[in-house]
Amino acid sequence: MALKGDRHELDTDISFFINVTAEKGQLLCTSTVASGAAMDNSAALATTASGTNIPLGVILNDVVNIDQTRQHLNWHKDEVQLGSKCTILTKGTVVTDQITGTPTAGMVAYLNTGGTVGAQAHGETAAVGRFLSTKDADGYAKVSINLP
Repeated sequence: MALKGDRHELDTDISFFINVTAEKGQLLCTSTVASGAAMDNSAALATTASGTNIPLGVILNDVVNIDQTRQHLNWHKDEVQLGSKCTILTKGTVVTDQITGTPTAGMVAYLNTGGTVGAQAHGETAAVGRFLSTKDADGYAKVSINLP
């Protein structure tokens, strides 16, 4: 589990498709070739964070790649199939364990490679919000996400 139930969703986006498996709580960014402006344009691709791409927000679904002729998506875990649309939080607060480094309350949160929220900037990574707590015993911290 990468997200806890303690979250506040101010703004979400459902216009992006995702072609990589991902876990709730990871940061997503635009694919290097993403360009779809229409709601169902297949060129609107999101991917897990990789370097200096534009951050989109925190994914709120688990993206799985399963054989749906043998099993169903787990709706209770909010799973979506690879290649489907996903829900991305662009403004709000989440409690996630997808964190790199040792944050303290008030530190700026950065986009890191691998889709983690970083306590320190690496290269030209973008700021995505601010940490509202330190990591707890299980490695979770509260993060305020604020993307334009």
